[in-house]
Amino acid sequence: MDDYPYTRRSFIGGLAATAALQTMIASGQPAPPATADKRKIKVGVVGCGGRGSFIADLFHQHGGYEVHALADYFQDVADRCGDLLGVDKMRRFSGLSGYEKLIASGVEAVVLQTPPYFFPQHSAAAVAAGLHVYLAKPVAVDVPGCLTIEALGKQASEKNQLVFVDFQMSTDPINIEVARRIREGALGKVAQIQTFGTGSGVGDPPLGANIEGRLQNLTWLNDIALGGDYIVNYDIHSIDAALWVLDERPESASGASRIMRADPHGDAHDVCSVIYRYPSGVVHNHYGQGLNNKFTKDDECLLTVISGQVAYAQVNYIGKAFINGGAQAFAGGAVSNLYLDGANRNIASFYDRIVGGDFTNSTIRRSVDSCLACILGREAARRNGTLTMAELIQENRKLTVNLEGLKA
Repeated sequence: MDDYPYTRRSFIGGLAATAALQTMIASGQPAPPATADKRKIKVGVVGCGGRGSFIADLFHQHGGYEVHALADYFQDVADRCGDLLGVDKMRRFSGLSGYEKLIASGVEAVVLQTPPYFFPQHSAAAVAAGLHVYLAKPVAVDVPGCLTIEALGKQASEKNQLVFVDFQMSTDPINIEVARRIREGALGKVAQIQTFGTGSGVGDPPLGANIEGRLQNLTWLNDIALGGDYIVNYDIHSIDAALWVLDERPESASGASRIMRADPHGDAHDVCSVIYRYPSGVVHNHYGQGLNNKFTKDDECLLTVISGQVAYAQVNYIGKAFINGGAQAFAGGAVSNLYLDGANRNIASFYDRIVGGDFTNSTIRRSVDSCLACILGREAARRNGTLTMAELIQENRKLTVNLEGLKA
């Protein structure tokens, strides 16, 4: 159970770190011990595949955490990660109920890295148990899931618990400076935004007797109910950056999308074009593509371009961020390796907020809005028409997954 496969050359640093982690797993070499003299927060990681084991190791290396328990549907996956991090075999859980055993194992915080279909359910159980939650994006795959996460954020604040969502673009110092200047009028009035989400897609093998085979090797990205669709799971990075810069949520979307991968078995759409409209009048054009066709856009696969009356700007996941033109032009520079650096910043922030008693849960509002915006784009594009945010929320359509035949 993993995050989307970033394949552009600018992700070499993050991929190298993941490769090093996998080498350590294969060789049985333990991860470097934590050395920082900090209060240890006991965490449990649910979802121990490629991204999950990578994140678990970053928590271990931070120095302020003890990776106390692990859970994955597949026992061998939990065991590989557990061997690396030295987690007691009695605290490595598997099956659909593994997260419940992890929650009851004595952890203080839960780190969720499963397919996002499970996030609302797992988050609700963790908050009900009095635990903090570190949550990957997107927070859900449907409107009811988004509203659940929103409500959990409020409940957690009332109980002095933290629910934190791991978006990375808004952690980069250059992106932060570009966004600050835009909000102070560096572009003049913002007229238009363009966002891009281009990747290589993942394998989509034939369906089995149950969905067990869809729960690994990122196969779940091909299933809307499990992964949310490509626009919701991957493109959300650049779309979230647009909401972050504008500080508003789109009120409608129009679009079209289609399945174009060879021999598809899931229902996710590989390509989409969406036009969002905002209350402020900003027009936002989004382009998404998840095909293994060697396409690149100057190697910029998660890019947000903001055009104003006197200047334009870029905030980026990879590549450069800058402001070109106007009185507050900013040369900017290359955005750091957010796959690694952004995660490390967020893991540090999660720790600092817990020990500092900051339970405002300030990441929830935009994370929910960004997820709703992507779901709005997905639904408008699949219907080849126009849909308002109010209509989407009114529909409140819940996606379901058939879990029959899976190991409890």
